[in-house]
Amino acid sequence: MVNKTALVLLAEGAEEMEAVIAINVLRRGGVKVTVGGVGGAGSVLCSRDVVVMPDMSLEDAVAKGPYDAVVLPGGLKGAENIAQSPKAKALLQEQEKADRVIGAICAAPAVSLAGVGVGEGKKMTCYPALKDKLTASGKYTYEDKKVVIDGQFVTSQGPGTAFDFALALVEKLVDSEKRAATAKAMLLQ
Repeated sequence: MVNKTALVLLAEGAEEMEAVIAINVLRRGGVKVTVGGVGGAGSVLCSRDVVVMPDMSLEDAVAKGPYDAVVLPGGLKGAENIAQSPKAKALLQEQEKADRVIGAICAAPAVSLAGVGVGEGKKMTCYPALKDKLTASGKYTYEDKKVVIDGQFVTSQGPGTAFDFALALVEKLVDSEKRAATAKAMLLQ
């Protein structure tokens, strides 16, 4: 089996738990993960003052693509920075057009995806306080669940659902057996 690939976008203000849990769980699940810095290849100051180092700039990461999945952590400022990045917008639009997986958690569905018009017509979840922002355009349907999967889109609510989100991505990219084995190894089952 060829290893699946994922690109995790890391922008200043990202929710570090959501980013690191997604990166870690996907790697445990056998997915080759690349972390692309939206603002460049340098260190990224996350929402709770934790500094995380991306593998490379988003520009360099995109050049090495395509990826089976693109994953967006939340954090309001991080999600805004992703939405404001022309490179991230183009990547997300191409990922959607090619029917490849897009994962977004917390603020990212309402701010990053809806902000660039990706995933219109889909059922999604997000951080509950951002529900109205997600549904304001009438182009997205909110579901109050920890994880919502609609076609190629996997969305989740926030830091407390980050493991569920990452495991859903492992299942989507690999299979349910790998999800179960990964969860068991982390003592989540």
